[in-house]
Amino acid sequence: MNLFDLSFWRNASSKRKRIYSIILMFILAFIVTIIGSYVPISHQNAQTIYNQVNSTLTEHPSFSSRTEFIFTNNFLYVCLPMFIPIGGIVWGFTVMGNTGYALAAISSVKGYPVWLELLSLVLTPVFWLEFAAYSTAMAESIWLTRRLLQRRLLELKNTAILIGICALILIVGAVVETWLISIGI
Repeated sequence: MNLFDLSFWRNASSKRKRIYSIILMFILAFIVTIIGSYVPISHQNAQTIYNQVNSTLTEHPSFSSRTEFIFTNNFLYVCLPMFIPIGGIVWGFTVMGNTGYALAAISSVKGYPVWLELLSLVLTPVFWLEFAAYSTAMAESIWLTRRLLQRRLLELKNTAILIGICALILIVGAVVETWLISIGI
């Protein structure tokens, strides 16, 4: 079997190719997050980032306020820009690298290895929900770029549908994340 045999791609339907694209983006996003988590960080920078991450708890004490803040941040400021043709991929991988860097900061301040922080992240449903939404957005950025270059404007309909799906995923993610925070996980 040829390692680079792409017949699975050529023989796949458009829908299946989209699923493959999302899976590939998911894997790449996680790899970039891992790489970002191993970038060296000073204790002072780690403490600053840790304080910024935890400011959500003090600035948004109620369940609804915190949920709204998390959703707004994840959807409007993180996910939506990932749909932008070409630039969405760059933005997405930058965000994923910064996520890893923030994980490094948290593990540094708490005094345990970064791999343990990565593992604890992967074990939460929030990771799977958020990364699914972000991977979908980055994959659609590629599809949208390709289709616009082909002057196939019907791709905008798919983009709108996927934006809605990502919004729903991130609403669920925000509720789950707020709930996990409220029970101390």
